[in-house]
Amino acid sequence: MQGTTIWIYGIGFLAQIFFSARILCQWIVTEKAKKIISPPIFWILSIFGSYLLFIYGVLRNDFAIIFGQFIAYYIYLWNLNMQGIWKRIHVGLKAILLLTPVIAVALLMRDMNAFTTLFFRQKDIPIWLLIFGSAGQVLFTFRFIYQWVYSAHLHRSVLPIGFWIISLLGSGIIVAYGIIRHDPVLILGQSVGFVAYVRNIMIGLQTKTSVPI
Repeated sequence: MQGTTIWIYGIGFLAQIFFSARILCQWIVTEKAKKIISPPIFWILSIFGSYLLFIYGVLRNDFAIIFGQFIAYYIYLWNLNMQGIWKRIHVGLKAILLLTPVIAVALLMRDMNAFTTLFFRQKDIPIWLLIFGSAGQVLFTFRFIYQWVYSAHLHRSVLPIGFWIISLLGSGIIVAYGIIRHDPVLILGQSVGFVAYVRNIMIGLQTKTSVPI
């Protein structure tokens, strides 16, 4: 493994550490409360992880990763706002958090021919695999769109059972995509969440006070 590849994977693994940490934190507080909880730390760690995984996707020329993280990232920010954390963040940091993904995508797309060649015409990523990986990211990201709509309806940040069911399905597709692409970051990162997803579904179904599907 070349030195350049090692540090790129390092960024990806660091992102997955944040994602794994958010799942573990949420899982622990949920087990203690005996109902599904949406703690602020879940969304804070999500921001760190998404920021790094977006960079990893750019460095890996992986459109599926970039696409998924771009959408989920802003839903994370919305949840921070719903939990009252966003207003406590310095305005400068707010600007960085809000603008970085937009600027990055704008820079990538300034030369559409180069963008298309880089992300959609790679020999090691056939179009069917790109579509398969993107489908997994869309499904995995849809859980946050679902969570966003659900939470907006309740006017508070929650993690309903449906969120965890979608997580389980999307994660399975992404793991398969990672195996085909020989991407240890995606494989290990998604594998960590499987048990937590199942436990949240079980707790949600067993508890009458949990958020409905």
